[in-house]
Amino acid sequence: MSLWNAQAARWVQHQFSQSPFEPTRRVWPAGVRLGVMVVLFVLVTGVAAGMRGVAGDNPVLSLLAGAASVVLALTVYAAAVRILEQRPASELADTEAKSGLRTGISVGLGMFVATLALIALFGGYSTEGGVSVGGAVTVFGMMAGIAVVEELLFRGIVFRLVEDLAGTRGALALSGLLFGALHLVNSGATVWGALAIAIEAGLMLGAAYAATRTLWLPIGLHFGWNFALSGIFGVTVSGNDDMPVGLLHGVLSGPDAITGGGFGPEASIFAILVCTIPTVMFLRTAKRRGRLYTRRQARSEGTPARS
Repeated sequence: MSLWNAQAARWVQHQFSQSPFEPTRRVWPAGVRLGVMVVLFVLVTGVAAGMRGVAGDNPVLSLLAGAASVVLALTVYAAAVRILEQRPASELADTEAKSGLRTGISVGLGMFVATLALIALFGGYSTEGGVSVGGAVTVFGMMAGIAVVEELLFRGIVFRLVEDLAGTRGALALSGLLFGALHLVNSGATVWGALAIAIEAGLMLGAAYAATRTLWLPIGLHFGWNFALSGIFGVTVSGNDDMPVGLLHGVLSGPDAITGGGFGPEASIFAILVCTIPTVMFLRTAKRRGRLYTRRQARSEGTPARS
């Protein structure tokens, strides 16, 4: 068993190695890679959801399920890139992980605090009951897994490979719309809420990747925002009515345009306004760094994961 574990550890380490290597087979066309990797990550998403279901509201099991989901998703993604694209997954370079996650989590938390502060200013947020540390821990594990799996799928696969086919603007539009549409399956979903998610999160996270060509920043932004929503302030996330209660039990009241109604603050006009600021900043950074590709550039030169 120890020999098997050592071999497995070496295999995982090999997938994340950033050392260049000689291709051993042809690189599959972008459209084929897109289809194969999406199917692969639909399976990964199903496994991660199953683990979250088993963990339930148990804080320890939730942390373990979250960690297992993170390791599974990162390893599968890195292996798929090496096999299908014949290159290291440079968008997951460990040299960028610490700074990308730290910056992303801080900005994500800050954006939601600003959004909720505006909602509270209009009398739309209050709390009831006590404090639940166990609830916060449960949400922490859950959101860690969700952030990694969804960012690898929507930014690492959909955005990156659609960009090869249609340029950066096409990738921003399609990945954003698909990301919003995903949230229509939630129990309290609304069309407006899904559209708001597409604008405020889909575009912002795609722009963050375009500007940096690393997935760590979008992962950090996604986690920081979601954890602040449910893990700290205890409000509904993207229409999910059955989420565990976080540190606080938040109560929203007032016009839906202000509070987001049953979908939660992400359907608030304030969330869109707050998230528009970093979106514009990321796009300006991407343009300044020459990382906004036209359809012709993408098809003739390809879009490197990081440049």
